[in-house]
Amino acid sequence: MARYMEALTVERGGFRIKVPESWWEFDVRPESRDDSIRRMVNERVRQQPELEQYRDTYVDFLRKAAADAWKSGALYCGCMAESFGGDTPITGSVTVSLVGGRNERGESLSNDPAVIASQLAVKEAKRDGDSWRKVTTVDIPGVGPAARTYGIEDIAVPGDALNRTIRAVLMQTYIPVPGQEGKVALVAGSSQVLDLADSFFDIFDAITSTFRFTG
Repeated sequence: MARYMEALTVERGGFRIKVPESWWEFDVRPESRDDSIRRMVNERVRQQPELEQYRDTYVDFLRKAAADAWKSGALYCGCMAESFGGDTPITGSVTVSLVGGRNERGESLSNDPAVIASQLAVKEAKRDGDSWRKVTTVDIPGVGPAARTYGIEDIAVPGDALNRTIRAVLMQTYIPVPGQEGKVALVAGSSQVLDLADSFFDIFDAITSTFRFTG
């Protein structure tokens, strides 16, 4: 986890963000993402042969993350899949998407952080092991205020006929896009390693704090 100190700046149309140098960015386009992910995992295993036993886990995780990101309109997607000596790899992801919405009258929804925060639902855990969600606003240096949710949430599996969910550590930060009414840059960090929730909240917050609009 401490490897976050080695940062890599990623620039895309309209924004830049810093992620840990050991994380992987991958192509989320359906026509090319499988080959891209396979090449990256192969390269990673060549560099660290001890990860061979986790090859399929890495590929499956990255493919699912890429597919989900594409469906949500992601502009950037990066993942970590690291072995720190335990029996299972530590995995996590960060995506940046441009999103917006309209009400029933076709009017753009407000992208004011205070308004967004007031419309996001807080969820309290009734007993140990329950999912939960907190809502707050944060200040992104050089950008300004943004609405945020974070917690342990049950996320619907996209396209699943049985309506199954995956429990995950999740942080979502809604950053207003300057000059674009109703539009926000959504920076979302997630991991299924629930025991490391606090550590992942710190990592996702640190990554999100580097977000800047460009151009």
